[in-house]
Amino acid sequence: MDAECIFQKRLERRHDELRWLYMELYGNDSMFAELCDNLRLFYLERNEALRVLDSERETDQGWYKKNDMLGMMFYIDNFAGNMKGVESRLDYIQQCNVNYIHLMPFLDTPKDRSDGGYAVADFRKVQEQLGSMEDLDSLTAACHRKGINVCMDFVMNHTSEEHEWAKKARQGDGEYMSRYFFFDNAHEPSMYERTVPQVFPTTAPGNFTWLPDAGHYVMTTFYPYQWDLNYQNPRVFNEMMYNFLYLANRGIDIIRIDAVPYIWKEINTSCRNLPKVHTIVRMMRIISEIVCPGILLLGEVVMEPEKVTPYFGTLEKPECHMLYNVTTMATTWHTVATRNVKLLKRQLDIVNSLPKDYVFLNYLRCHDDIGWGLDYNSLMKEGVKERLHKQYLNDYFQGYTGDSNSRGELYNADPITGDARFCGTTASMCGIEKAGFEQNDQAMEKAIRLDVMLHAYMFMQSGIPVLYSGDEIGQVNDYTYKENPHKAADSRYIHRGAMKWELAENISNPDTVEGKIFHSLAQLENIRKREKAFVSNADTWTIDTWEPSVLCIGRYYEGEKIIGLFNFSEFDKTAWINEADGEYLELISETEMKPIAVNIPAYSFYYLKKK
Repeated sequence: MDAECIFQKRLERRHDELRWLYMELYGNDSMFAELCDNLRLFYLERNEALRVLDSERETDQGWYKKNDMLGMMFYIDNFAGNMKGVESRLDYIQQCNVNYIHLMPFLDTPKDRSDGGYAVADFRKVQEQLGSMEDLDSLTAACHRKGINVCMDFVMNHTSEEHEWAKKARQGDGEYMSRYFFFDNAHEPSMYERTVPQVFPTTAPGNFTWLPDAGHYVMTTFYPYQWDLNYQNPRVFNEMMYNFLYLANRGIDIIRIDAVPYIWKEINTSCRNLPKVHTIVRMMRIISEIVCPGILLLGEVVMEPEKVTPYFGTLEKPECHMLYNVTTMATTWHTVATRNVKLLKRQLDIVNSLPKDYVFLNYLRCHDDIGWGLDYNSLMKEGVKERLHKQYLNDYFQGYTGDSNSRGELYNADPITGDARFCGTTASMCGIEKAGFEQNDQAMEKAIRLDVMLHAYMFMQSGIPVLYSGDEIGQVNDYTYKENPHKAADSRYIHRGAMKWELAENISNPDTVEGKIFHSLAQLENIRKREKAFVSNADTWTIDTWEPSVLCIGRYYEGEKIIGLFNFSEFDKTAWINEADGEYLELISETEMKPIAVNIPAYSFYYLKKK
């Protein structure tokens, strides 16, 4: 079947719903016709290798739910200098068992007003120091030859004030002003401010910025240099979809939609999670299924799992393929600090009760800070107060209290509310930085055990695990950001340090920190790939251990059962479980072990498989 026929069949199958949704939002026939014409052009521009991949993935729609998926995220410059450098490091990425890389924002952005790349000035240009679109084409093609998927961020809520549209809007061009939220007086902005929460109340208060040269206010939910796009204007939707498809045609496999809940704005609302956001995401899903069905949509929705699920859509009308499991990540570190798994167990029970078709991305650390958005209603029943607990967590991970070995820094601390978020690498939060500084071998062994145990637990969760680059070698905090005037005010750069390739050379030496962590993670990764109970849609549940510090997770798929036991305490503990349904093999040590009253050393874990 030729390309034109394939496109027309896909369009015919989805045309009516797409038109209905589009007309519901915009009621504009000519703009819809223009959109469909451009979908055809973008499909015809898609190269043959990508079309073949599309066809394979249409046939095997659960390709990303298998137990061999492992992600790694990194900034291109920190990891390897530029895109050519990343291409030269693909063998190392394969050595890490990684088959999905998330390239942190790399599109053109003003150097001193970039928000880490999330203020895009040109959606079709790579930052010059990182390479070019041709380099991106080369990198994605090289990745595909090695079976590696590529993810990128699509920042569709806003543009940089340096974007071509913003520059024309600032000059008073009404056509471009209508692509943003411009107001010539404070009346409407003040009405929005009554109901719209602030994202950065200390560093970027308010949701509007006054532009003296333009004589207007413009909506800026995040930072003053990031202007919110007005998706009530069909021209904005169409043009952003053309950018989306242009990037998809560069060989991108997974598009991470940044700040999804913020996309649609209406006065007298919170401008968060409005119903029409779902209309837009559903249209994006349909458009991708028509033009590039090999693409996955990853939604960045920072809420607890049971509240993010609407962004998966329904089985009949799906939206995002994957979402982040943010709350479980924060609850994991709460568990490290309290040595109490009760809240984490409850969180996992909620995730495990959701439909198995839902795929979450699980991680210990990422490029961002940790916000302590825990289930305080449950904690309150235990007598834990929100403000005091947040204070304890931040003190603990700075190394001030609770017998902590962690190191890190606060982010966006609010002296009035006492609220703050936390920054640090996995290794530093586990005590590897402190132990290394003090040259304490015993403390280092314990810190490494905690680090590896947390990864083993993450691999046991339902979904796809993602590493942050450097975690595979135990890379610690990088304090040199304070010497850079463009970064010094943003403590998130403490965990965005450059990859230490000289340390990565130690991975084959089992006597080094890097070698111990790398070897341990490789062992876990190989077990996960080998054992089918780790597939994303396996039955997953928690088991009571009657020991506050020990978490137990069960997984079952097609007759195979695995139990994971994880000790979050620095002391040896006993898991009072009684799984007396047969003989079990511990997969790390390859020794027989009965899952009955199991003794677990400090910060250790077991993977038990029923024989």
